[in-house]
Amino acid sequence: MQNTLLITGGAGFIGSALVRLLIKNTDYLIVNIDKLTYAGNLDSLREVKHNARHVFKHLDICDKDAISAIFRQYQPQGIIHLAAESHVDRSIIGSAEFIQTNIIGTYTLLECAREYYANLVNKTGFKFVHVSTDEVFGSLENSGFFNETTSYDPRSPYSASKASSDLLARAWFHTYNLPIIVTNCTNNYGPYHFPEKLIPLVINNALQLKNLPIYGKGNNIRDWLYVDDHVQGLWLAFKAGRVGESYCIGGHNERTNIEVVETICQILDGLKPRADGKSYTQLITYVTDRAGHDYRYAMDPTKIQTELGWAPIESFDTGIRKTVQWYLDNQDWVRNIFDVHTRKVV
Repeated sequence: MQNTLLITGGAGFIGSALVRLLIKNTDYLIVNIDKLTYAGNLDSLREVKHNARHVFKHLDICDKDAISAIFRQYQPQGIIHLAAESHVDRSIIGSAEFIQTNIIGTYTLLECAREYYANLVNKTGFKFVHVSTDEVFGSLENSGFFNETTSYDPRSPYSASKASSDLLARAWFHTYNLPIIVTNCTNNYGPYHFPEKLIPLVINNALQLKNLPIYGKGNNIRDWLYVDDHVQGLWLAFKAGRVGESYCIGGHNERTNIEVVETICQILDGLKPRADGKSYTQLITYVTDRAGHDYRYAMDPTKIQTELGWAPIESFDTGIRKTVQWYLDNQDWVRNIFDVHTRKVV
């Protein structure tokens, strides 16, 4: 019988990168569950569209009957759960969807997995990897790092909903012995990133000679992780991670927001110079800071490095150049995003 994995949110940014990795490097049948909200995009899976080991299911993780039926039909050896609402700004404007998907959806998925696992004859090797964020830990000052023992201190509706889902996952491990692993990652970037997030927004606005909006003074600091490095970490956590443990996945690539934007502009100045000879940096504009904007995130990935042998391949300098080049080469993907979702990025 073929080994099977369930991936939730597999049409999203990180999820699609994981699906592409698993189709390329394993022999697993991948059952990809995605609701296809605005950030879910089947175009991100075009590389595996015709692969017989990729099965797409257009489902909501809050639909218990449908998810239970998937477990019964495909008898998976594990699940990697990425489905989530993930944009802080959207959570501030409207938190209800974040509560529904991130908390109720995770609860529903845990219950389906618990019922399935309880009836498994051979429980060996089954794991539920719950994928979370560094934002659950709150904000850092100029020094220090988040790690697996850091207390939770969420500051936005998004991070609060993810913190809630993390605690649910851990409770299902301790209460029901469901084999859970939790991962927390820093800011991801790379190909197929939905254009509302900072890096793709800046690239695409610059190419259209639109303003490049920076919150406050641009001094907020994030630790950036290339998406392909992240999904390698997720796969290692599934294969070799210890049940009941959590793993922090970070790139040691801290940059202020203004440094990120200026780097993108400088790369574009070299790869696609403006017709008027000006630098893209002249498009930078400063806007009112976001409510509750955490100052700094930074992750200590020592545990996953020492226990599982994970290490990022890309530095920020190499990864951001690859990312800019990908968007230059794939403007058709960006246009399709806007055509499908009729969104205007400003």
